[in-house]
Amino acid sequence: MQQKSMFEDEKPELRPLAARLRPQTLDEYVGQTHLLGKGRVLRRLIEGDCVSSMIFWGPPGVGKTTLARIIANTTQSAFIDFSAVTSGIKEIREVMQEAENNTRYGDRTIVFVDEIHRFNKAQQDAFLPFVEKGSIILIGATTENPSFEVNAALLSRCKVFVLQALTTDDLTELLRRAVEDPRGFGGQNIEISPEHLAMIAEFANGDARCALSTLEMVILNGEDREDGTVCVTKEVLEQCISKKSLLYDKAGEEHYNLISALHKSMRNSDPDAAVYWLARMLEAGEDPLYIARRVTRFASEDVGLADPRALELAVAAYQACHFIGMPECSVHLTQAVVYMSLAPKSNALYMAYEAAKKDANEHISEPVPLNIRNAVTSLMEDLAYGKGYVYAHDTPEKLSAMQCLPDNLLGREYYCPTTEGTEAKFRTRLEQIKAWKKEQIKE
Repeated sequence: MQQKSMFEDEKPELRPLAARLRPQTLDEYVGQTHLLGKGRVLRRLIEGDCVSSMIFWGPPGVGKTTLARIIANTTQSAFIDFSAVTSGIKEIREVMQEAENNTRYGDRTIVFVDEIHRFNKAQQDAFLPFVEKGSIILIGATTENPSFEVNAALLSRCKVFVLQALTTDDLTELLRRAVEDPRGFGGQNIEISPEHLAMIAEFANGDARCALSTLEMVILNGEDREDGTVCVTKEVLEQCISKKSLLYDKAGEEHYNLISALHKSMRNSDPDAAVYWLARMLEAGEDPLYIARRVTRFASEDVGLADPRALELAVAAYQACHFIGMPECSVHLTQAVVYMSLAPKSNALYMAYEAAKKDANEHISEPVPLNIRNAVTSLMEDLAYGKGYVYAHDTPEKLSAMQCLPDNLLGREYYCPTTEGTEAKFRTRLEQIKAWKKEQIKE
């Protein structure tokens, strides 16, 4: 059994395109090849009829509901579509009773709970006994991290599968299929270029539902020609999505061009340019968390210890974006971007790691000096593990001159602090430490 959609009693051609094209089999399903590719774990479970309760975690429009329906069809189970937005304890009990009745007749029931994170603890707990005794196979869908939003008791009884945002190629293939499939626009003569399909795919930002809805809108607003052809021009496309100057190009190059422009504007201490490129990305539909991650990288790569608070603010901005999303989080990203632009700059940490990485790769077999090894057995003590180790806290200076690098790397200097901002203090401190150690070695 499944709850009816408001469109089910309508003529098929009147249903939304996304509903008409909903895949019925795994072969029709687009994306999630890391889970559903040939030989992958979830595909094997479905094809082997061995599915158990699970949680699908991923962004909107990636096929969580569709996948649950395919599982129900493939495993020949009753399917109950259950919304956490409109249902409470009473509805849960009714559904559980229905599942119990199915069990008496030897039928399995898959209960699909959309937006399961919206259920409170009591509502989630109501599923527990039925999941435990196998009356239902629970498939929950959530856009939020289930570690925080699903009760531990329920989560421990479910396998979590992470669904990823669909790629531009995935969405372009989906759109091409929609134009050719009789369930879509296959019965009409539609003229739309591959480039325009790719533009819609980029605009949808990983969301299949958004991509199909946009395609439907541009075709319905296409130019009708005398021969019956519906032509989708660039002008029609731009009018429908109102993103003329913001659409990323087919190859995704503009995506990288814009993040590069943002990064280099912050590096050049130009807050006006940085805020402009930030706005370009957000208004084009870029994921704010992606931008927040790049700003966090910038905080250490280009600011570093010249202003240690930069990393704190970048992480706080990421958390704010996660908590409230767009459009509200645009101001948090603006704050972070302006701060990074005006902060003193140092790439000393980046250069330190790159230099150390080179030596680590070229001298990968260098042994750890005996004095800083941990002697956890008597044999290790006999082999001089830990011999000569000085516990810095036991010294008046809280320092020792013992060797910590391998012999052939002795004297290497990776971190070379600048005189910018707070890093000037770190530079002075490091110079004092090195001078003190040099004196101890002389003695």
